[in-house]
Amino acid sequence: MKKSKKRWYEWIPHPVVMLFGIIVLAVIMSYILPAGAYERELVDGRQRVIPGSYKLLEAAPVGFLDMFNALSKGFSEASSIIFLVLVSGAMFGILEKSKMIENTVGTIVRELGLRHKYLIVVTVTFVYGMLGVAVGYENNIAMIPIAAILSLALGGDLMLAAGISVGAITVGFGLSPINPYTVGVGHQIAEIPMFSGALLRSILCFLALSALAWYNVSYFKKISQDRQKSMTIDIDTKGFQLSGTIDKYKMTNNNWLVLLIFLGGLGVMLFGVFRYKWYLVEISSIFIIIAILAGIAARIKATEFSETVLKSIGIVAPGAFMVGYARTISVILETGKINDTIAFQLSEMLKTMPTYISAVFMSIAQCGINLLIPSGSAQALATLPIMIPVGDLLGLTSQTTILAFQIGDGVTNLFNPTLGGLIAMLSLCRVPFDRWLRFISPLVFLLLFISWLFLLFGVYIEWT
Repeated sequence: MKKSKKRWYEWIPHPVVMLFGIIVLAVIMSYILPAGAYERELVDGRQRVIPGSYKLLEAAPVGFLDMFNALSKGFSEASSIIFLVLVSGAMFGILEKSKMIENTVGTIVRELGLRHKYLIVVTVTFVYGMLGVAVGYENNIAMIPIAAILSLALGGDLMLAAGISVGAITVGFGLSPINPYTVGVGHQIAEIPMFSGALLRSILCFLALSALAWYNVSYFKKISQDRQKSMTIDIDTKGFQLSGTIDKYKMTNNNWLVLLIFLGGLGVMLFGVFRYKWYLVEISSIFIIIAILAGIAARIKATEFSETVLKSIGIVAPGAFMVGYARTISVILETGKINDTIAFQLSEMLKTMPTYISAVFMSIAQCGINLLIPSGSAQALATLPIMIPVGDLLGLTSQTTILAFQIGDGVTNLFNPTLGGLIAMLSLCRVPFDRWLRFISPLVFLLLFISWLFLLFGVYIEWT
């Protein structure tokens, strides 16, 4: 009897194996590519590349022991987001223990009715997308488990929960017309009005979120017809499942108090983020305060509180581990001094291409660089000072070059194994990265196609 041929996604290795393979590849590249660096200047407190300053350096290949030393350094550099993942898990565990989230979601579903479940999926996809557009990326990490409970209450699964939350936040943030880390930094470098050209970017972002909403509903319909087609059917959903029937859910006074604490804490966090530039450390502190106050309000005993925190941390610990593990890759590239070499070689290659083709390939180049430099602002500061002058030589306006960068960075974030925020959010949904890759890959190709049409339109109209 002939063995059935493996499908492409069955060849996807476990995330731990996949990342280790990328780590080994980065080490090998340090022996093949010449070491080099651009000179940098301090602008508004940030180090920015000086175009045309690339020079070769003494080779710095990464040794066998250095490769494993990079693991420790990677975890050290990613410690803030690792802690955020652990704290988010602990906070959600306390909120779940208080029954506030379960009763809130159950009440919402009861009021709206399961007959509108597809409309709810579309609406929630856009809500999470708008959070990505306006609030940020890691700032939304506490909202992920709520999508898991909502998805299961509607009859969906954990993959659908990831699609309507992680996917939407990633698309909204990546293609946001007001993303300060990519568009904002790019406009500063190009010295053009901040967040100009917002109309074209807004239309692109809306269409991308619409495509995601359609994709989520299509998946929901598929698993509703045949539960065996669920990609997360074997994953434990304990803690996410509603314990009662929908018609019996209602909010108690204590639930309202805990919800007020949660929303108030998020409000304080957002105020601090936008007013005082708070980031991971301060966000983690707010989550700890929310957990403590919610525990007090829900009258959870000290021993029960402690046990819930440790149990919840245990659930998200694998995801926290993957965040530090992924950070190792950029540590190796920095150690081998080949980050700037990759950017330099790509820019030289683009100079030989026709205008329309070069715009698309510039976006593809940024997709590759994003796997090596997952931070949007760091990538912008490292590549846009190079790419914008290259774009000028090719006849591309600065707006078009920045859009090419934004597409490469934003869409690639949907499947970037080195992006700590993505791995962290997926862990809160309990969705393994290899299964997420199988789920999201068709959508990524669709979003790239749509985005490249907008990019070519920008070239055509000489977008300024």
